[in-house]
Amino acid sequence: MKIIYNVTVNVDDTVHDEWLLWIKEHIHQVLATGKFDRATLSRVLVEEDMGGITYSIQYRSYSRATLEAYYNEDADQLRAEGYKRFSDKMVAFRTELEVIDEFSIN
Repeated sequence: MKIIYNVTVNVDDTVHDEWLLWIKEHIHQVLATGKFDRATLSRVLVEEDMGGITYSIQYRSYSRATLEAYYNEDADQLRAEGYKRFSDKMVAFRTELEVIDEFSIN
C-alpha cells in the first residue's frame, strides 16, 4: 500500500522567495532519507484569508511502515531547520493519504 505524506504550508509574503529556494533543497533532503520514491511541489490556487501563499508538498512513501520509520528517524531533525529559519512566517499541517488506485492514459 502506497502512502502519500502531504505537507501543506502557508508562507508569509515577506519570506516567500527565500522559503521557495529553501523548500526545494529540503525536499531533496527528505528524499535522500530513502523513505520516499518521489515528491511533488504544488502551489495551492486558493486565496487564503490569512494572506500569504500556500503550497502542498506530496511525498510518496513506499509503505505505512516506511513512513513511520521517517517519523521516528528523520522528521524532527528535518523539520527543525524550517522552524528555525521561518518560525512565525509559515504555518504547516500534515496529512496522510492512502493510494487506492491509479489511472493514466497511455
